Amino acid sequence: MLPIPLQNASNLRDLGGPPTRLRPGLVFRAPALINLSPADEATIAALGLRTVCDLRGGQERARHPVSIPGTTNLSLPIEPSVGASLKDILRTGQASGHISPAEMLDLLREAYRDYALQRSAQYRTLFAHVLRDDGLPLLLHCSAGKDRTGFGSALLLTALGEPWEVVMADYLATNTQWKREIGTNFDLPAPLKEVLFDAHDVLLTAAFDAIRERYGSVDTYLERAIGLDAAARAQLADRLLLA
Repeated sequence: MLPIPLQNASNLRDLGGPPTRLRPGLVFRAPALINLSPADEATIAALGLRTVCDLRGGQERARHPVSIPGTTNLSLPIEPSVGASLKDILRTGQASGHISPAEMLDLLREAYRDYALQRSAQYRTLFAHVLRDDGLPLLLHCSAGKDRTGFGSALLLTALGEPWEVVMADYLATNTQWKREIGTNFDLPAPLKEVLFDAHDVLLTAAFDAIRERYGSVDTYLERAIGLDAAARAQLADRLLLA
């Protein structure tokens, strides 16, 4: 898991490298890469990306379009739920004075369950492109590179057989890698900002608990919902893992 520093953005990193067994330079995760400096653009160009998978909803993409020259931009929209968007929380009428940190964490927990159980088609398409001969190197992103991207990255690491502690370490790395650029204009008390903009281990755990409750096991979910049978997982490992 190798951070890639940029001047005007944060939380771009290579999923490969220690402590994973993934080969570096093949799969990257990021926030929406906008307002980049010329040096940032050169850094991203050097990655040699072929595919950019955008998990943002339609309005997010319209407000902040992302275009990386030489890549296929694949839209896999997951519209922000109450757990992924402050505006959606405010639309419910639960303004900052009427929602506690614990209640906000519950909203986020439901969002993560939704990623796993209701948005599997988007992640299935992501994996199909990882397996394409012309799909790599690939970048996965949403707005912050934290929630929708965090779950997708966790799925990929899990499908490759990485231990849970490695999967969780990558997920929680957002807390040190992301500088909260999209959160600067949100007028919220500090405790609510902390909940909304941090990665919490209980959220990723909730998503995988939901998978086990519905499908019995993560392996069954990967096969039935994500399209990764034993042969596809072997192909995935062959493409991404170090020999």
